[in-house]
Amino acid sequence: MQKNIPQSMQALIEKVDTHFQHDEKIKTMFRNCLSNTYETTLRPQDDGTTFVITGDIPAMWLRDSAAQVRPYLMLAETDADMADLVQGVIQKQFEYIVHDPYANAFNETANGNRYHDDITDMTPLMWERKYEVDSLCYPIQLAYLFWKATGRTTHFNDTFKEAVAAILKTWKIEQHHATQSTYHFVREGCPAQDTLSHDGYGAPVDYTGMTWSGFRPSDDACTYGYLVPSNMFAVVVLNDLSEIATDILADEQLAQAARDLAKEIDHGIQTYGKVEHPEFGTIYAYETDGLGNHILMDDANVPSLLAMPYLGYCDVNDPVYQNTRRFVLSEANPYYYKGKVAAGVGSPHTPEHYIWHIALAIQGMTATTEAEKADILETFKATDADTNFMHEGFHVDDPAQFTRPWFSWANSMFSEFVLSQCGLQVKASPLSK
Repeated sequence: MQKNIPQSMQALIEKVDTHFQHDEKIKTMFRNCLSNTYETTLRPQDDGTTFVITGDIPAMWLRDSAAQVRPYLMLAETDADMADLVQGVIQKQFEYIVHDPYANAFNETANGNRYHDDITDMTPLMWERKYEVDSLCYPIQLAYLFWKATGRTTHFNDTFKEAVAAILKTWKIEQHHATQSTYHFVREGCPAQDTLSHDGYGAPVDYTGMTWSGFRPSDDACTYGYLVPSNMFAVVVLNDLSEIATDILADEQLAQAARDLAKEIDHGIQTYGKVEHPEFGTIYAYETDGLGNHILMDDANVPSLLAMPYLGYCDVNDPVYQNTRRFVLSEANPYYYKGKVAAGVGSPHTPEHYIWHIALAIQGMTATTEAEKADILETFKATDADTNFMHEGFHVDDPAQFTRPWFSWANSMFSEFVLSQCGLQVKASPLSK
């Protein structure tokens, strides 16, 4: 019996134990990874909100915190205390967005702690102000999935309304980044991927209908400002928001605004985000600028091109997705690595030949064959460095060489994959649509 975890979590662990009754390694890894976020990263606040650290960094990322608690939506369906905890995360996220929709990570209090003294419009509440489209997508999706899992609607309150208004305003401004945006970010004395070029405003872009992002979900700077996977995620959550506005808020003006923006962004993706590859056919680019430039790659962090069906943007059998997937899982992708122990997607955020457990989880959850899913499961077992936890990146030849021993997002993604292998997933999640 696990200590200090809710009965609902113990019951879910027992379901997984039954499914994998002959696989002690997976049972141990799942038990550790599922409970880790609950036991080590959630900090309930006096005001009913929940602060969530990433693990080894004492700040709350909008993206990471949503992904960290996503498996707990299954528990929130029947466990009111767990539902309160997740609702507290959602409330905290939207309070942060109201504070500044351009910041990606925040402090527990306005204590002035920060990753670096960057040249941007900081406040004492912000840990970092790297503007990332996905940081605004994740809280909307979590709020939507929480509603579908629990039936609760009290989190669609005035703070939520104020935050989504700020998100829509920001995304519309950033459709015209060069002419309307005041956002800038300069970090001095750092690697190139940690700061924006062109005096902190990023490389030139032309209007496409997509919305501009300064940084990727890895927190690395975009080379070209239109990050295609993040725009795909924006399309998904804008349609979620339209449903919330219609069914809960009775605000048809907001619903229509969300639908209209989703159409504009999606038209941009379909018009500017595709390229013809000589080997793989029509595929999606990772980034583009509307000026004819593209980057053909994928990154382990989510949103990614590999994660399109997981995010809810397309069906797993969509032909362009399948073409893109074959590209991503090949050495044509500069961040796909194969070694003695494992093969998978890495990131320019970590050293060469390091692949990520997050990307392996996404690969497994978007696989269409049981053989590929089984292979991913075995890869997880072989690459935890005998810690029974997941890591950020690990070396393809030697998993004992890894980054971030305490990385809650990776633990939660592994948990989601294992649960999917048991036929368990969040109700109304994109994968089940």
